Amino acid sequence: MFPADMEQLSRLRHAIAKSEALPEEVRPLALGLAEIDAALGGGLSRAALHEVNATSFHLGAAAGFVLTLAALASEKAKQTLWIATDFGMLETGALYGPGIDHIGLESERLLVVRVARPIDALFAAEEALKCRALSAVVAELSGEADLTATRRLTLAAREGGAVGLLLRHKLSDAPSAAFTRWQVAAAPSVPDEFGGLGPTTFHLSLTRNRRGPCGAWTLSWNHHERIFSALSVGVAAAPVDRPDRKALSA
Repeated sequence: MFPADMEQLSRLRHAIAKSEALPEEVRPLALGLAEIDAALGGGLSRAALHEVNATSFHLGAAAGFVLTLAALASEKAKQTLWIATDFGMLETGALYGPGIDHIGLESERLLVVRVARPIDALFAAEEALKCRALSAVVAELSGEADLTATRRLTLAAREGGAVGLLLRHKLSDAPSAAFTRWQVAAAPSVPDEFGGLGPTTFHLSLTRNRRGPCGAWTLSWNHHERIFSALSVGVAAAPVDRPDRKALSA
């Protein structure tokens, strides 16, 4: 590639990164672990879309991780919205109120919307993300969402300021405008001091990250303190073709 082409490509990347930058007043959602928050550029970006993919037979763990993120993002004056299709609820089950409370998200602050089709779930999520009365919007999808749909969700999240979470029932490598993409599986927890059940534990793989390197972690969730603790950590080096990170935070 000629130097002039390299310079033009650099300017184009800078312009794209600047157009996708979050508002300065939006503080990231810190997960509480230095290694992960550093990889995420300070934490999970608010006013942005994030994808959470369930690995084989681990949809429950993926949904649990989404609930922990919603708990972290929750604000007293705002609600969390969960959107699912009728078929999805028949296939995977509905949310369980006492379990939601136990994970740290107040069930009385959770709104659930059931829709007929996946396209209706995407439409409802886009409209909901524009609402400033919501701290997080979750959309369950059993199928694919194309690049245009995720771009619309990303723009809506920027407008409303909520955390957008796209919970996919299976792994996807389709192009997406989401800021991050996660793969989630359940992991063995450490028993408590009496040999009983330990804290909820996830194995997380960050496979897409617009603000830094990817990596894999095994984390436990403390629902009392609403914080994560790490059982293992692994962060990959940032790709050499990563867009300008300064522009992303500008």
